[in-house]
Amino acid sequence: MATDGIWPSGRLTWSQPASDAGPVDLHIDQPHSARIYDYLLGGKDHFPADREAAEKALAGFPHARTTARQNRAFMIRAARHVAEAGVRQFLDIGTGIPTSPNLHEIVQGIAPDAQIVYTDNDPIVLTHARALLTGSPAGRAVYLDADLHDVEAILDSAVLRDTIDFSRPVGLFVVAVLHFFPDGDDPYGILRRLVESLPAGSYLALTHGTSDFDPAVDAQGEQAYRNRGIPLRLRRRAEIERFFDGLDLLDPGVRPVHRWRPDDSVPAGLKDAEVGIYGAVARRP
Repeated sequence: MATDGIWPSGRLTWSQPASDAGPVDLHIDQPHSARIYDYLLGGKDHFPADREAAEKALAGFPHARTTARQNRAFMIRAARHVAEAGVRQFLDIGTGIPTSPNLHEIVQGIAPDAQIVYTDNDPIVLTHARALLTGSPAGRAVYLDADLHDVEAILDSAVLRDTIDFSRPVGLFVVAVLHFFPDGDDPYGILRRLVESLPAGSYLALTHGTSDFDPAVDAQGEQAYRNRGIPLRLRRRAEIERFFDGLDLLDPGVRPVHRWRPDDSVPAGLKDAEVGIYGAVARRP
């Protein structure tokens, strides 16, 4: 469950560009995908416009809360795997509003010296980052306020380059992000540029919403987002597999997230149509 806007204390150091020191406009009259996701997870960092959009999505796709929770559970399992594989640097694209456990808690629980860069473009996430500039003797986590549509700005950022050594493997997490990128935004090209920046031995963990299991219901949920100005493009399995071109998929490949190396966080009897999102982890050869 989400915390009350406070990330757990511990191995966390927030950094941000000095230019981010001014007032933040939260645009509370406009729904935002990160705040809708927080609402679905049971968090408290959302506004009436976000709740309205979420309820409309739930009306079209009643299992949206299950989707959000199983997506989060996948992230936890994937993060453990990548950290246990020896990766000590992580780039989390579209991190969203703080929800425990988050990536830094998982990987630094395995490797206290792990380095994490969180990036998002939601002003409420930036607000949390400003409130959490706390030092730590072990490991590091920094926040970069950036938009994935401008991938070069992320890759060229001093915040990123000062934290991650691109001569060593990196764990790239792009979780529940690219279904908000319509085809005209070139999501394949954006992800390819990110992956190409990573050295051999790096990992990509990705999840993406799909309409494979209940197309009529999923179309209603998709339209509910679009009606509120949030582009949502659910993709079929073959389309999602394209994001992993050139990478070595780990077993069991691209699967509904609750079927990717499940543990006791997955309820017995959970159906694919109740989850509606694919996930996978792959290694760059």
